[in-house]
Amino acid sequence: MQVFGASEHASTLMVRVYGGNLAIYRSKVLPDIYDRWFRLNVIHNVDDGEVKVYVDRSLVYKGPDHGGKSHYFKFGVYAQNDDSRLMESRWKGIKILRKKS
Repeated sequence: MQVFGASEHASTLMVRVYGGNLAIYRSKVLPDIYDRWFRLNVIHNVDDGEVKVYVDRSLVYKGPDHGGKSHYFKFGVYAQNDDSRLMESRWKGIKILRKKS
């Protein structure tokens, strides 16, 4: 899952899986994520320049965003370094909430 848009980077956030571990970019935040459903919540507070990631309602990451004024997200399976021949992700119950101005 990625949040695109930043001042000097392509993305504000990248949630990835490597070797069964959930990572923010390449930093492991949760082990043994394969073969199970989990609840992923991402809060991007643009006004405060902060991103929070929750897995199964537990905060696993809190950090600064990378700036920028326009953002969008996408999710799915993307091959990068060391990809396997079988990659799969399933998503359900997606909700997008916006803070009223």
